This record gives sequence, structure tokens and C-alpha cells, in this order.
Amino acid sequence: MVENDFRLPPFRALLAFRAAATHGRLVDAAGALGVTESAISHQIRQLETHLRTRLFDRTSRRLVLTETGTRFLARIDPAIRELEAATRAVLPSEGHAVVRVTLPTSMAATWLLPRLGAFEAANPDVDLQLVPTTRVVDLLRDQIDLAIRYGRGNWQDVEKTFLFDDNATPVAAPGLVPDGLQDIEAALKRNRLIVIRTIPDEWREWSRARGLAAPDLGSALELDVTEQALQVAEAGHGIAMGRSPYIEDRLARGTLVTPFGATGPSGAAYYLCRPTGHPLSAPVRRVWRWLLEQAGVSPTERAPSS
Repeated sequence: MVENDFRLPPFRALLAFRAAATHGRLVDAAGALGVTESAISHQIRQLETHLRTRLFDRTSRRLVLTETGTRFLARIDPAIRELEAATRAVLPSEGHAVVRVTLPTSMAATWLLPRLGAFEAANPDVDLQLVPTTRVVDLLRDQIDLAIRYGRGNWQDVEKTFLFDDNATPVAAPGLVPDGLQDIEAALKRNRLIVIRTIPDEWREWSRARGLAAPDLGSALELDVTEQALQVAEAGHGIAMGRSPYIEDRLARGTLVTPFGATGPSGAAYYLCRPTGHPLSAPVRRVWRWLLEQAGVSPTERAPSS
């Protein structure tokens, strides 16, 4: 019998890589984990040695993930979050109220997580647990309090409140597409397109809405989630379909640009949902109102009192 010598990478190395990839700087990753920058760097190199591949492009001054690094992050991040959630679930609550919110994986990474620290600081008695997933969760069966869902609002057994429209436009690293280019179809042919597997028709829908021929996706790079696609585009490896609210921060920082103009509505939207007829506790109502505030929804859109 041939012995299987497969070994998982050291968990500390996975945490160091994840922190560096999500924070974008070694100093911030080190601060988040309470270690030194050199320790983070050592753990990342140990992980790269274990995987026999580079996870970061070291030709840049910034921490830029390689395509392999982007794919690896997209696979391990949900797994680590599941471990964190499982650990919290068996720990004594110490008087904290637990509120569970499910939402699309990319939305969790790009829109909600950067805001989570402020909520936790203002609400130390509420343990807000995120359940990122690309599937539509049965809220009652899976014991979920609230859900942020993407679509056209045609779900059964939930009460929904509109958060914001889904607006889309191609995005790319600065300089990848020449400024002032008029022939969009030619630009799409000359550059590699990035496709998200869960939204396979987004390029065709965008092109059709603008009277353009559907681009050839035969050589497109297929990735799993929006955050992954944006990171690859940010690194200059192709053009991705950018959607609000995922791209606002990158556009503001200038790491991505919209070479073909501003975003436009796709027909879908994001909604905040709760189980129909299910009473809301005071902590859940607090989270509901906070999520509406983060989305810029009018203060008149209030959570039910029960």
C-alpha cells in the first residue's frame, strides 16, 4: 500500500496569508494578528514553499495576489470563517446576543466586513455572526435572523426591504484600456475578459443593454466570486464586470477604473430579508436598522416592532 503523505499547510501560515491578502499591507496584517511584520512574511514564504507556488506578485510595491493566490484565498476564506463560527457557537455566550446574517460571499468581503468593526465597537453586547454563501438559505431551517439577498425580489416566505440597485460596468487596472477609446467591441476583443461562474450571462446582458455584440468568452478567465474577479482585474490580468457596491472603494483609491463609462442598472437589486411573520428581537432590530443605514436607505424604512 502506498502511504498518502499529503499534509495540510500550517494553520498559522494560512491565517497570515489571509490577513495579508485582505488587509493589503504587511503592517496591517501584523497588527490584526498581533505579530511582527517579519513573522507575517516568514509565514507567507513557508506557505508558498508548502504549496510550491507564489501567492503574491513581488514585482510590485503593493501586496498584489497572483491568480493562484486569488483562487486560494477564495477557497480558504469561507473555510476559516466556518471554523470561527463553529468555535463561537460552542463558546459560552457571556451575556452576548447572537445575530446571524447570511449574505453573498463577495458582499461580505467587500462591503460588510470593512464596516463590521464600527458596529462591534458601538454594540459590544451583540455578537454579529456572518454566514457568507452563494446559495439562497432557508432562514428558519438554518436559524438565520436576517439575509441580504441579490436578485429581483421574488422569494417566498420572506419580508424584504430594498437596499440598493445592482449597477454594473466593466472595470480594469489603470492603463490596461487606453483613455478615450471609442470602439468598445474592439477593446473587449483585445483584452482577456473575466467571468464569474455564478453570473455567467452578465457580459452578454451588459452588451445587449448597450446595443453591442456579445463578446467572445471562449478564452475568458472563469472565477468563482466577485471579490476574486476584482482582485485579478486589479492586478492587470483582464477586464471584469464591476458591480456596486463592490467597486466603490477601489474606484476611489484608483486601483480600478471604468474605461467604458459609469455603471448602469442591471435590473436586479439587493434586499434585506427576514422570515415572514417571525418576531424580531431587540438585537436583531438593531442590526436591521444598522444595515439599512449602511446602505443609505431612508430612515423611514424601519424594522417591524415585533
